[in-house]
Amino acid sequence: MQEQMERMVLITGGAGFIGSNLAERLLKDRKTHVRIFDNFSRRGVERNVEWLRGMAGANRLEIVRGDVRDARAVRQAASGVTEIYHFAAQVAVTTSVDDPVTDFEVNAHGTLNVLEAARTNRKRPFMLFTSTNKVYGSLQSVALSVEGTHYCASARNFQGVREDTPLDFHSPYGCSKGAADQYVRDYARIYDLPTVVFRMSCIAGPRQFGNEDQGWVAHFLYSILSGRPITIYGDGYQVRDVLHVHDLIDGMGLARRNYLRTRGQVYNLGGGLDRSVSVIELLRQIERRTRRRLNLDYSAARPGDQPWYVADTTKLETDTGWRARRSLEQILETIHGFWKETHSEAAIRQDAKIFAQEVA
Repeated sequence: MQEQMERMVLITGGAGFIGSNLAERLLKDRKTHVRIFDNFSRRGVERNVEWLRGMAGANRLEIVRGDVRDARAVRQAASGVTEIYHFAAQVAVTTSVDDPVTDFEVNAHGTLNVLEAARTNRKRPFMLFTSTNKVYGSLQSVALSVEGTHYCASARNFQGVREDTPLDFHSPYGCSKGAADQYVRDYARIYDLPTVVFRMSCIAGPRQFGNEDQGWVAHFLYSILSGRPITIYGDGYQVRDVLHVHDLIDGMGLARRNYLRTRGQVYNLGGGLDRSVSVIELLRQIERRTRRRLNLDYSAARPGDQPWYVADTTKLETDTGWRARRSLEQILETIHGFWKETHSEAAIRQDAKIFAQEVA
């Protein structure tokens, strides 16, 4: 897999938050062709495709509308590709509880369809799958204490959750992503496919249309800016580490370039201790940034929610030289900038619509 070779990249779920940011990065390379495969079920993702089509290099962008549950469509989309980044998924724990069958069909069976498409592809494509920290369950084995307005691990020098932490699939979402995670890993062992699994913490950044179940940093910021109430589940002291999407994409590139070392491996990926924050502390940061008052409701903690999760990224750092570079403040700044950009565009479109009606 030499750098000078022409790259044909398939991104499932490529119209979404992570997919569109990866596509932007790839299209900057004149020898890279990008094929996005997406069913466009996520609200707002059409904007991401419009944005990509306006980029330099958009002549190397192909959009395929399809669903990962359709094995034939997946095989066709994977034809001739040298790399696959599999992001298409059902992403909400609450949705998985309400409809576990669809959750399984998309996350587990859909991933198997992608793996089979890769296995039968003569080019033996590199494949990276985005899994989740939810495969570790509620992490009850991690002893916690309270400091101020956040939980912290009681053990000294504890750098976070490592890849050898016992798996504990909790919730249908955890089960479906966990099953997919293990299939991706095993296809490297059984079929010698160069696959990599990223078990991810909270990823945030531009082009994210956050909601309560997914993309919570963006959801908090947009809600405060729009004056909408925010529901906190539990006491708000629960901690997550946050990683900028561009740092994530740096990690993906390094995993591919070092595929002889990374193939068949699982990596925990997040912002680490330096970018960890509790729910209530992040809300206070956003309140100071936006100068808007918080409107909070509290509700019971959700089943399987982890009171504390921080990824230990030592393994990826050792194998690839990757480091997280962007701060939590930079993350909030880029999300805020994206909100301003999209809202200014919406205002322009609304003004144009009113003007057209007045002229008519």
